[in-house]
Amino acid sequence: MKTPPKFLLAALLAAALLPGAAQASGVAKLKSFLDNTRSLRAEFVQSVVAKSGRKPQNSAGLMMFQRPGKFRWQVEKPYPQLMVGDGEKFWIYDPELKQVTVKKMGKTLGATPAALLAGEGSASLEKNFTLAEGGEKDGLEWVEATPRSADSGFEKVRLGFAGDNLRAMELLDSFGQTTALIFNRVERNPSLAPGLFRFTPPPGADVAGE
Repeated sequence: MKTPPKFLLAALLAAALLPGAAQASGVAKLKSFLDNTRSLRAEFVQSVVAKSGRKPQNSAGLMMFQRPGKFRWQVEKPYPQLMVGDGEKFWIYDPELKQVTVKKMGKTLGATPAALLAGEGSASLEKNFTLAEGGEKDGLEWVEATPRSADSGFEKVRLGFAGDNLRAMELLDSFGQTTALIFNRVERNPSLAPGLFRFTPPPGADVAGE
């Protein structure tokens, strides 16, 4: 089953962090990362488990972001999908169906997990999320971020660190669905071509939205 575009947006708008201070708490590491990382590129493996506990939906791909407000979430397996945020609009493209959805990147972006990556730093984070230490589990140190907005679509976001590297992310949505992300080959502050964060609908594609 293909991952719904709505999830891709939230999830991208969901992904990988490399915080800074080795002896700091998880929250302090997250804030340090947000204030010192302007761009990031990472591979991801994603698993989505429904509240019913049915067999997980698995996917994998590549994520990139560049502050402020630009990101690229590219699913490569099992079905290709692409989401691009250019700072003003975000685009979701399904190449198999030749369908494009476009929406404005408004204030609602700040209340989603995307704000953890493509936002404007720790001040923006604390404006939109309540942060708490999440303890240790599976060899990782966890941080919990709870959206302040009731209509964000998510109840909680958890980020797991191994030392100074973020290795995992868990998202619990308002329908009881849990999304788990594992990040590999994380590059902090790489030089990313501007064209990666622009999208032009392909000829013949069906475009819907604003």
